[in-house]
This record gives sequence, C-alpha cells and structure tokens, in this order.
Amino acid sequence: MIQWLRSFLHIVQMYIAMLVLSIAFFPYALLSASGAHAACHTFCRWVFWTLGWMVGLKTEVRGTPPEDEVMIAAKHQSFLDIMMIYNAVPRGKFIMKKQLMFSPLLGQYALRIGCVPVNRGKRGAAIKKMLHDVKSGKQQGGQLIIYPQGTRVAPGVSVPYKVGTAALYEQLGQPCVPVAANVGVFWPRHGIMRKQGVAVVEFLPRIEPGLDTAAFMERLESDIETASDLLLDEAGFKRST
Repeated sequence: MIQWLRSFLHIVQMYIAMLVLSIAFFPYALLSASGAHAACHTFCRWVFWTLGWMVGLKTEVRGTPPEDEVMIAAKHQSFLDIMMIYNAVPRGKFIMKKQLMFSPLLGQYALRIGCVPVNRGKRGAAIKKMLHDVKSGKQQGGQLIIYPQGTRVAPGVSVPYKVGTAALYEQLGQPCVPVAANVGVFWPRHGIMRKQGVAVVEFLPRIEPGLDTAAFMERLESDIETASDLLLDEAGFKRST
C-alpha cells in the first residue's frame, strides 16, 4: 500500500512538473529547437531524480549512446524507456501521429525537437520530407527513435518485429543502433504501481547500412531480444511457464 501511494504521488508531481516546465521553457523553445530539447531533457532528469527518492527506482543507461545521425530501434515497455533513451542522446526525435500536432504544448514541443508527424499509410513520404529538410538545413539532424514491435510490450511477451523497420533502415541509409531494456519490470505499461530496483536501457553495437531486409531483421531482433532477456534475468524477472 505504501509503495502504491509513493507511486501515485510520483505520477501526480510528474505531470505537474511537465506543465510547469513546458510553460517556463516555452519562449526559449519557440526561439530555438535547442530550447525545446533543453526543456525535454530537464523534465526527464527531474523524473529520474524524483523516481529515486520517492519510489526507490533508479535508472541506468549502458553502452554508448550515439551522438551522430542514426536510427535507434528500441525495445519499448513503458513511458520510462522513452524518457531514458531520449535523455541519453543529444537530439532525439520520434515518428508521431499527425493528430498529436494539435495537442496544446505537447504538439509544439514535438515539432520543435524534430518529430516526424505522419498520416496513416504515409510514413514514407514523411521520412522523405524529413531527409530533405535536414539536407536543406531546414531541420537539424539527430537520432530518430523508433519501436520495431510497434507498441509497448510487457516483459516476457513475444510480439513480432514489423518489417517497416527495415524499410526505414534502407530509406535513411544510416546506421541502426539497437537498444535493449528491462524497464517494464519496474514501470509497467499500465497501472500506477512502480517497483523498487534498477531500470536499465542498454545501447548495443550499431548495425551499419547495407544489409538486406531479411538479414537486417534477423540481426535486429536477435540483438535486442537476447540483450533484453539478460537484463530481465538480472532484474529477477520470473517468466511464466
């Protein structure tokens, strides 16, 4: 009961902090994309700090986060891995539903950090525009963060990897950095309860451009799932039999 209450209070203050920081940084974010990234990084660091002393949940980033233009393909288990991966890189950005553009503050920050708004079925056109904008100087480069399983996946659950990830890998012509995680053990997809422990995301060796679709997908899934399973074991996760 006490841990649930600590978790609930953390969630409440987290969303209050999100509102306060988004308003405080808004003028800076409007003037510069660096301001938008500063706001988002500040929020992430606040969440991690308060998680430690309010909930007893620490966060750890392993491996070498990329600083150049790459595609990051990550295990996605909850909102926590989004924050941990984004905060670990200098200019992270995401593919997002176009409807989110119209959300107050959130949509504006997403656009300012370089997120790619897409309509259903038109991802390819959106990526081409992003590449063109980077080359023309209209948008700064960065690290495009995607989730090859397409959704949050609970620890121990098997969900196939979507072949669209390989299409992006080929279209971007950039290295792909796989990321493993065990955060879902401590911060689940749904619900309020957060558990004590150490949530880890691990940046794995990059996959250079040039692999065909089958080879890329096999390598990506093997790398992420193998490393994530090891992190789950380290966290003491018990798989159902």
